[in-house]
Amino acid sequence: MPIRPARPDPVHEYPAHLRAQVEAAPRAPGVYMFYAEGDSIPLYIGKSIDIRSRLLAHLRTPEEARMLRQAQRIEYQQTAGEIGALLLESRLIKELQPLKNKRLRRQQRLCSLRIRDGLLEIIDTTSIAGGPQLYGLFRNKRMATEALMLIADEHRLCHSLLGLEQSTGRSCFRAQIGKCAGACRGEESHAAHTGRLLGALARWTVHHWPFPGAIALHERHGETEAFHVIDSWRYIGTYASEAEARQAPIQAGQAFDADCYKILVRPVLQDGTATLIVL
Repeated sequence: MPIRPARPDPVHEYPAHLRAQVEAAPRAPGVYMFYAEGDSIPLYIGKSIDIRSRLLAHLRTPEEARMLRQAQRIEYQQTAGEIGALLLESRLIKELQPLKNKRLRRQQRLCSLRIRDGLLEIIDTTSIAGGPQLYGLFRNKRMATEALMLIADEHRLCHSLLGLEQSTGRSCFRAQIGKCAGACRGEESHAAHTGRLLGALARWTVHHWPFPGAIALHERHGETEAFHVIDSWRYIGTYASEAEARQAPIQAGQAFDADCYKILVRPVLQDGTATLIVL
């Protein structure tokens, strides 16, 4: 029986009623929003360093094509660069909860891992400005525990020494089946076990705030510029001039937000994407 050739993927075209809106979109960084007819809540919020190009790329899958057929208008807000676009997108998704975005929310509390006196602890934390080294920013204790169990399996760490199960003073069951390197029965020193644990946790290192006070990250695109003020990893706000940034009400800034931390950690540690100004 002859094999039928595979059907080519259907070619998706931009709906006619949106084409003019896409053509009018700027070749600039910013955030864009798709709206259905009569809706005040967006269907979808996205960001890009080139809004028009990104809008045109929304034809890659049948699901995106269906979303475009629902949309009746496109709105956008330009920013001075990628950092501003990321921060604005994160804020708008949390505030507006679009139907087709992953739901985000501000966390009032977070969990991290720390090692104190050789013992691993899962602690509640909302501040990472200083103090002991923390690892990971988890939304709750359950997620921290699940992540810890995964690295225990990956690195043959002992559940008893990690505090994941009560120690009996004898070899743990995982050591008997080869899933623990044997620190619980003397085949590995506790110091060596802690060293391997620290190596496994390194990718989750939460960076201490490296400045004595607030800073601003300066971005510019054409005539548009912005100064993003951050203090102790808390995003305070975006301002149009350095003078305004220096007057930013630090004490009234937003609470610590894990998503903002992940956006800001790379540029704050001076990767060159923005000019850093100590305020």
